[in-house]
Amino acid sequence: MIKISPSVLACDLSRLADEVGVIERAGAEMAHLDVMDGCFVPNMSFGMPVIEALRRHSGIIFDVHLMIVEPEKYAERFIDAGADIVTFHYEAAKDSAALLDLIRSKGAKAAISIKPKTSAQEIFHLLDKCDMVLVMTVEPGYGGQSFMPDMLPKIKALREEIERRGLNVDIEVDGGINPETAKLVKEAGANVLVAGSSVFKAEDRKAAIDALR
Repeated sequence: MIKISPSVLACDLSRLADEVGVIERAGAEMAHLDVMDGCFVPNMSFGMPVIEALRRHSGIIFDVHLMIVEPEKYAERFIDAGADIVTFHYEAAKDSAALLDLIRSKGAKAAISIKPKTSAQEIFHLLDKCDMVLVMTVEPGYGGQSFMPDMLPKIKALREEIERRGLNVDIEVDGGINPETAKLVKEAGANVLVAGSSVFKAEDRKAAIDALR
């Protein structure tokens, strides 16, 4: 099943709760919430208070992507704020296996993300602890970047390893996803698509989500 997780960074943030309500009614399975600290990536966004406030107005799955240093310090607090899925970066964690276990022990789904220069093989040993893997198809930090097609073999390698081991792990992709690139990543083995501008900049959000699916 293909799941769509629109990135709220591309929405009208002054109307965040309303915008998330629109994509939920339009058929999105998740809302992708990018947390950036200005250190791990060269941009800043929002943190736990915003997610906690939004949680009171939405029942959609909160797909929280931590683009921060020392994610182990904050993962549990994001779960308490309302995160259903917590994704952290392999490149930022001191002990990825322990953090994946912690997230799961607190009742959330655990996911690990890799930047474009990190190979798929580097996280093969962690797959049995993951509910999802996020492959960045742009350099993390800013929306509106162009899709990197050389990430497709990485998605394929992950899907082959997951299937070889009989694991139930979603593969999410984030960066430059539109109806054209969605076809490519789905063929490579991805089943969760993060899209910002192609959903939130569309006049008809339902049609945009359907086009991705």
